[in-house]
Amino acid sequence: MSKAKLISPYGGNKLVNLVVTGRERDDLLARASKLPSIKITMRNLCDLELIATGGFSPLDRFMGKADYERVLHEMRLSDGVLFPLPITLTADPKELPTVGEELVLRNANNDVIAVMTLDEVYHWDLETEAALAYGSTDAKHPMVSEMARWNKVCISGPMKVLNLPKYYDFVELRRTPAQVREILEGMGHDNVVAFQTRNPLHRIHEELTKRAAAQVGGSLIIHPVVGMTKPGDVDHYTRVRIYKALVENYYDKKSTLLSLLPLAMRMAGPKEVMLHAIIRRNHGANHFIVGRDHAGPGKDSTGKPFYGPYDAQENMRKYEHELGVKMIPFEELVYLPDEQRYVEGRDVPQGAKTLNISGTQVRDDYLAKGKLLPEWFTRPETAEILREMYPPRHKQGFCIWFTGLSGSGKSATTQVLTSLLLERGREVTILDGDVVRTHLSKGLGFSKEDRDTNILRIGFVAGEIVQASGAVICAAISPYRAAREEARKMVGENFVEAYMDTPVEVCEQRDVKGLYARARQAMADGHPMGFTGVDDPYEPPIDSEITLKGYDATPEENAHTIIAYLEEQGFLLK
Repeated sequence: MSKAKLISPYGGNKLVNLVVTGRERDDLLARASKLPSIKITMRNLCDLELIATGGFSPLDRFMGKADYERVLHEMRLSDGVLFPLPITLTADPKELPTVGEELVLRNANNDVIAVMTLDEVYHWDLETEAALAYGSTDAKHPMVSEMARWNKVCISGPMKVLNLPKYYDFVELRRTPAQVREILEGMGHDNVVAFQTRNPLHRIHEELTKRAAAQVGGSLIIHPVVGMTKPGDVDHYTRVRIYKALVENYYDKKSTLLSLLPLAMRMAGPKEVMLHAIIRRNHGANHFIVGRDHAGPGKDSTGKPFYGPYDAQENMRKYEHELGVKMIPFEELVYLPDEQRYVEGRDVPQGAKTLNISGTQVRDDYLAKGKLLPEWFTRPETAEILREMYPPRHKQGFCIWFTGLSGSGKSATTQVLTSLLLERGREVTILDGDVVRTHLSKGLGFSKEDRDTNILRIGFVAGEIVQASGAVICAAISPYRAAREEARKMVGENFVEAYMDTPVEVCEQRDVKGLYARARQAMADGHPMGFTGVDDPYEPPIDSEITLKGYDATPEENAHTIIAYLEEQGFLLK
């Protein structure tokens, strides 16, 4: 492919810039306190920053209805420009002014970020967007579970950005697209290859990035995502320490740039790779490394991957000319210890000895056991940083999340499990559904929205406990899969779902409070209570870590089953 077919990395496409300064900014700030305002989410904040600085160019606002609908159905903006995924801002219609008036967008700390002139308010549908944008309505997809708690309408309009998000970490590595372009242009190469990452870099990644730079004969930008990534990923503080150590010690500084990207990922696989390419084009790259299962969210509720391993590469290849970014594809590399080098799997000599360590092995066989990763696999700096930040699993926090119908045996098993964990020296926090509703969730009703809010509050507290290396047991009905998946994301990878699989008939027999009888009578009288298992659905888990029988096993037996699982996974020493 000739360079003439690629958009020039240096200014060939104009960058959007919505940031206002000087007198205009001062005047807007003065008026902001008198204008209606809404708080936007972390995802919205990441999106707004990339819109404002040109990372999402040519997008210059959150999508209006015409752009949104055409992107969903055709992956194009209303003017025909290729754009693969919706970038929207949802809001509560009760908080909005009249169309044509101004609206202040604030962050979680109530700081003024931008002023929008409200041009459009339109409705969106979760299942439609999930199916068209992400190819699935399965709540196991992190975007699908997140979307379930978005507001009911989307809003759009021109924005003037008064304050970009303020960061205090790695400030020297946080650059706008224009700043990155300027540095790359100064390196003097016609070609620039970008590497997207949300994981620590190991020797295999070092090898493929250096090969890619050599292949295009140009500069390399290592461009890690530090906004929102896949739940359970290594935190960006740890990752960026690793990136800095590697770039400082093992890359050519004259042709390598490390810069951070405040992107909120969608984990949309074959469509997301196109968004990543657009972003890198706007930062000055005209080549992009795409590996196996790029931006994949993992497996769905049936255990099948959401996307094929090479779907992203196929999609990128199909659209690379229009994107203006040429793909550099890479398959899995394996290590030949006898030759001390990495090769692609298809190039392994017949009969040659190979070494490889999967992500699961990194986590379970090394980090969880406090072992240093071998030098053939990762640099010593990386191994030491990871060991510092990730203690052995028996010293990590974990969450046992009981779910099941009222009366299924959650509380009885929790009581036994708590004693067994205390016996093993683990301090335990218990978040019981009834107790939480008395305190943390006092005032909430039993609508789906209120139930989801209750579960998310429990999930937030549980996540804080786990991050502090504590053990927490959550015992709540938690009837909806999407809310449970959001709770899982809040806790992280040390989330253990324990499904108490007890038939509703058995639960009713145990109901000393008469709740089921009252719910059935209310339903018969035409005044349903919204009681789970009677007139409100319970969505059973499809792939819980543990499934327990609450009707032909005792609480003691179920508790010991959980203890055995925790021992097997390394959370408890045998």
